[in-house]
Amino acid sequence: MDSKEKWLTWAVSLQSIAQAGLFYGKDPYDLERYENIRNIAAEMMSEQTDIPLEKVKDLFCNETGYQTPKLDVRAAIFSGEKILLVKEANGTWSLPGGWVDADTSVRESAIKEVKEEAGLDVTVEQVIAVQDRDKHNLPRYAYKICKVFVLCSAVGGAFCPNVETTESRYFDLSELPSPLAGEKTTAEQIRMCFDACHAEHWKTMID
Repeated sequence: MDSKEKWLTWAVSLQSIAQAGLFYGKDPYDLERYENIRNIAAEMMSEQTDIPLEKVKDLFCNETGYQTPKLDVRAAIFSGEKILLVKEANGTWSLPGGWVDADTSVRESAIKEVKEEAGLDVTVEQVIAVQDRDKHNLPRYAYKICKVFVLCSAVGGAFCPNVETTESRYFDLSELPSPLAGEKTTAEQIRMCFDACHAEHWKTMID
């Protein structure tokens, strides 16, 4: 781990400690100290990522309670030997998906996100993998994310341009489009989805 990664790891740890202290602490002096620790952690994160401090605070310092990872769900939908990717508004390509909403399950969120981004109605068949985003995607974020990849089957619907995506197409593994939205989906993750689709008995990967 290089020096920058160490600083980011320390900042995330300090933020987690401060957030828990602000939630469980009772003494006003302790609460003030935890608030100061959280601000210092945000400054560390901003310094190491070049993200403006106010943006870091917006992402990093607004939650309450014990800190837990956010959930991101990504859907792998196949047609023959090709996988569905959507083109983001910024021109990059990714598996359809997004945040798991607080009032929905992983399955429900996958279905909703695919409908919104690809226009398709799907059923969720299997969990392909649960990944620690920090181990697979860049750049590193100011908060922890678990990515859940699910194998889905399309049962209807059609793509319609929307505020998030401008195009939806199926691609062979050997002809993946460029650029991929590496912060959301990498070629390695797409290859994993192909392996899961072809496997007779896929074992969910967890890291």
